[in-house]
Amino acid sequence: MRWLLIGIIVAATTAGEVLQAAGMRRHGEIRDFRPGAIGRALAVLARNRFVIAAVAAMAVSFFAYLGLLTIADLSFAVPATAITYVLETVLAKYALKEHVNWLRWAGASLVICGVALVSL
Repeated sequence: MRWLLIGIIVAATTAGEVLQAAGMRRHGEIRDFRPGAIGRALAVLARNRFVIAAVAAMAVSFFAYLGLLTIADLSFAVPATAITYVLETVLAKYALKEHVNWLRWAGASLVICGVALVSL
């Protein structure tokens, strides 16, 4: 059961963060931080389908994480779900067309090694 929850958390978190990045890129940079401007930006973002999907995916991830914590130790749950960093790096490169340098790939590789150690 805990590996199923980890799979749900990883998939939902990865999807949520990639959708959030895509939604914010479509929206553009927020430069005006006055209360009225922030309210308008929030109103626009509340209608952005990528941001809405990201919030839904992150909600699924959150509740699955709560479920995982009821059956597994925190010292297991946190490192096991860290594989999201690797998947997000891959999707940033190929889905979002970001430049990912060798240091980031090295970091992602170290995360894979840490997740492997935890799963033993």
